[in-house]
Amino acid sequence: SGSAFERAELEDMICSISGEVPEEPVVSKRSGLIFEKRLIERHISDYAKCPVTGEPLTADDIVPIKTGNIVKPRSVQAASIPGMLGMFQIEWDALMLSNFSLEQQLHAARQELSHALYQHDAACRVIARLKKERDEARTLLAQAERQIPAHMAVPNGPNVAAVSNGKRVAEDGDIGPDGKRIRPGISSTIISELTECNGVLSQQRKKRVIPPTLAPVEALERYTQLTVNPLHRTNKPGILALDILYSKDIIATAGVDSNAVLFDRQSGQVVSTLSGHSKKVTSVKFVADSELVVTGSADKTVRVWQASEGGNYDCRSILKDHTAEVQAVTIHATNNYFASASLDGTWCFYELASGLCLSQVEDTSGSSGGFTSSAFHPDGLILGTGTSNALVKIWDVKSQTNVASFDGHSGAITAISFSENGYFLATAALDGVKLWDLRKLKSFRSFAPYDENTPTL
Repeated sequence: SGSAFERAELEDMICSISGEVPEEPVVSKRSGLIFEKRLIERHISDYAKCPVTGEPLTADDIVPIKTGNIVKPRSVQAASIPGMLGMFQIEWDALMLSNFSLEQQLHAARQELSHALYQHDAACRVIARLKKERDEARTLLAQAERQIPAHMAVPNGPNVAAVSNGKRVAEDGDIGPDGKRIRPGISSTIISELTECNGVLSQQRKKRVIPPTLAPVEALERYTQLTVNPLHRTNKPGILALDILYSKDIIATAGVDSNAVLFDRQSGQVVSTLSGHSKKVTSVKFVADSELVVTGSADKTVRVWQASEGGNYDCRSILKDHTAEVQAVTIHATNNYFASASLDGTWCFYELASGLCLSQVEDTSGSSGGFTSSAFHPDGLILGTGTSNALVKIWDVKSQTNVASFDGHSGAITAISFSENGYFLATAALDGVKLWDLRKLKSFRSFAPYDENTPTL
């Protein structure tokens, strides 16, 4: 029949590229070969020549062959069940080979990942070892810095600034079995110096008279504000402490902006800004008859500053013996020592020339909380401290023991001051001011001139 003839004719037309019966057959004018239209057009666009003969070939050399629209004959393999099973087997084998290849690639990827993780772990171990070596080196450096000023310090001398200028002089002593630092202690030589100072000042105290320049109460009532000096940054306003160097008429202020500012009272000009603390400065004190200033801060450190050429002050020592905010610093009458008080419940006694912590005294009673204020007695053998639990504690400097405690305030003790004759003590808290008789160890007068929201220095 005609359809059988057309099928036989179509089976004779085989694409020279694919080897199968073409759906859209075309013939080359040059070689007479038959191709699938889409395949030969793609080959011509890529290579511009015949895929069989290699002769130049263009799209114009291709002529379509018109054939009847008949169904493409089924392959011999798909014409029977055994043939189809053979095709399925071939596809299954190809799938298994592909799966095996993917498993090999997965295994290789796992090995690379394991190697990368091993390298990462090794790098972490190396970094940890380097950090440990760095910390050990820092510890050795701190010990060396501690030993240098301890042996080479000269009071108020130029070598002191050269050795410890801006350096850390903390972490004195070794660690004891209780986990605390072992301090060298207050030696008998220093105690003799303190006792001698006490004897001299006690004799002078008996001869003291009220200075005629002391303003009477009537004059205080007439006081008015004369000037306003904007010293600290306005984004963190607040002055927490101040001190006056009467010999030079210089005032130091401690600010919330983490700076201490020194300014000349007469001219109102800033002499120097002491920058270095990372948190608010809670206390500032001049060392009389010297070029030194001591500051305490909420960053747990105490800094000793020394005047340099040009009127600026450079940080000479950074003392890191406290573990909580330093609330107060106070200078001893000898001007060779000072003490700091902290919320960690300890006060430290320092040698000013070397920055060495000679003794760190802890309040073991457990009833005082942390220290919030401190001041030396004018004669130098007694230290007064105020606590966050409204207690006032009196300490013997020579033995570093608590010899008296006063209670009666409400709230933390914000300020403490001994009278010039050494007989009385004034303390301030949120509930007001109390006066204490140190001879009778009791309060004899209280003042409440402000409410609980009024800050005190």
